[in-house]
Amino acid sequence: MKKIIIDADPGIDDSIAIMLAAGLSHFDILGITIVSGNVCVDKGAVNALRLSKFLKKDFNIYKSNPNPLVKELINAEDTHGEDGLGETYLPYEDREVKDGAVDFIIENLKKDEVTIFALGPLTNIARAMEKDIDAFKCARIISMGGNFKSFGNMSPVSEFNYYVDPEAADYVIQNSPNPIEIIPLDVTRKFVLTPNIIALMKSINKDVADFLENITNFYMDFHLKYENIIGSVINDPLVIMAHEFPEYFAKEKYHADVVCDGKARGMLMVDEKDFLKKEKNIILYRDIKTFPVWKNFIEILTAGEVDEEMLERIL
Repeated sequence: MKKIIIDADPGIDDSIAIMLAAGLSHFDILGITIVSGNVCVDKGAVNALRLSKFLKKDFNIYKSNPNPLVKELINAEDTHGEDGLGETYLPYEDREVKDGAVDFIIENLKKDEVTIFALGPLTNIARAMEKDIDAFKCARIISMGGNFKSFGNMSPVSEFNYYVDPEAADYVIQNSPNPIEIIPLDVTRKFVLTPNIIALMKSINKDVADFLENITNFYMDFHLKYENIIGSVINDPLVIMAHEFPEYFAKEKYHADVVCDGKARGMLMVDEKDFLKKEKNIILYRDIKTFPVWKNFIEILTAGEVDEEMLERIL
């Protein structure tokens, strides 16, 4: 069993990523640690409970300090809805969500080799590193964040997760004992969930597809209004897909910094040409083979088989 911690700010696409991870039987999901981002930690924890109910999975859920390291919190409720799940206000079973996300991360990293799927701002990871950097010696961190040559979604040069807590992102990149793996907007913008894909999924597993449609309707309206696309960019599931299917992703090692202040706040500054002659501290994902990733994505979520000819026609 592969031991996993999901650090997330659920969030629509975070929730889809959690659904994916839960569909992989060889994952031992030790817990879901909640960070403020798309919504505050309290709302994020409730959404983890909503997923727990829908998936019939008794996740260990841990909350954290609700604030970024330095900056005031900025959320994305305009994108994800006031409840974080497209204003669906889905039912959940009210049970205790523990505090202590940072300590939970450290304790589990000390026990075994663990992969952290970092789907939101890197606040929890940074605080854990500040407290016990040695715990991360064998940890693998895959982060959805930043943008390389694509335009940002918070500024011309900045992606949301790293914009929300740039100090945390930079701290993790500079201090991680192993190069942090980063999946930027350049890759995720090539992975757009469309109504046609949902329709295909309904022919395989209606319950899952209906749930997906329900939580993404708000998201699709946002993308049509602000990005002029029919569908929604679902960023975070690619963290799980990159872990499972590395052969469908292109990546390179670079040195990078995150700009913490000013007009370029949150910018992932990648030294592609090695001007600085510094140690390469990130593994940056640069491209994706969309067809096989979509095929596997759909099959994991629906627990069924995709008609490849149909999929090829709608992509």
